[in-house]
Amino acid sequence: MSVPRPWGVVGGSFPFTTDDDGVAIGEIRYERPGQPVSEPSLLLKILLTSQPLSIQVHPDDAYAQSIGLPSGKTEAWYVVSAAAGAKVAIGLNQQMTPEHFRESVQDGSISTIVAWQPVSTGDVVSVPAGTIHAIGADLVIAEIQQRSDTTYRIFDHGRKRELHVESALAVANAGPMVVQARPLALTDERTLLVSNTHFVFERLRLASGTAWWLEAARETWLLVLGGLAHVGSSDVTTGDAIFAQSDRVNINVGPDGLIALLAYSGVGGPIPHALQRITQAGSPDLKFDETMPEPSSFTAATTGGGNQRKEIIR
Repeated sequence: MSVPRPWGVVGGSFPFTTDDDGVAIGEIRYERPGQPVSEPSLLLKILLTSQPLSIQVHPDDAYAQSIGLPSGKTEAWYVVSAAAGAKVAIGLNQQMTPEHFRESVQDGSISTIVAWQPVSTGDVVSVPAGTIHAIGADLVIAEIQQRSDTTYRIFDHGRKRELHVESALAVANAGPMVVQARPLALTDERTLLVSNTHFVFERLRLASGTAWWLEAARETWLLVLGGLAHVGSSDVTTGDAIFAQSDRVNINVGPDGLIALLAYSGVGGPIPHALQRITQAGSPDLKFDETMPEPSSFTAATTGGGNQRKEIIR
């Protein structure tokens, strides 16, 4: 689903193009088709920017539930492409008192206090709820987030949209962002990008001609960034996404290999054997680094059954 935004892109670039001629599209949301029994807890989308987004902050679960919302919004970004000089803002460059924070939002000086940093293709940014943040121009970003649209804007580059000063003050961590965790290699194919109680975010690099089982015990999203693969009875390529839950997804990689982002519900942390290579004999070849501790609440992946759900989303 394409969503118009004032900071979006007209036309886009392959594969993130739209048919909305002359309309600036800022988001492409991957939604499950039809009427699922339960709504997924995570939302996967692509952000396309020609201008900076607003400076904003999202509530955590406790605050959201205190005002009658089901959840807050923690998110993470993967930079799919970035023009030279592209940047994002994460946190502030100084600690602020509530009074100073309110004044800086009201007079617009908050735009000079946010901590901008350059980003390049392949960079990853974790944005916990309560983090003041913004995304700059000329970026394509894949975002995984809690399924919430609750956003409190504190600066909007003159667009004259409503600001949410008091709500932002109630939820924001008005200071520098903690140091971001570095990506961690789990196997030759899996790199852990972000892991929290809401989701696990990984990058997959699968060699050409290989075959795999993706064990989707939890709600799972797979977004193809490059290459081609045969998944079930369908071919997927750059820009396609897969949703699966309580299922085993068969992936046969094409001649150019496959680069993809994998995201799944975070309770229990990374799943050790979420990705298993299929040998010529048809059995999995487990390659997870056994020196890494297994989560204490790890639940073995299912192989399907009465609750199988797997969908290719384009």
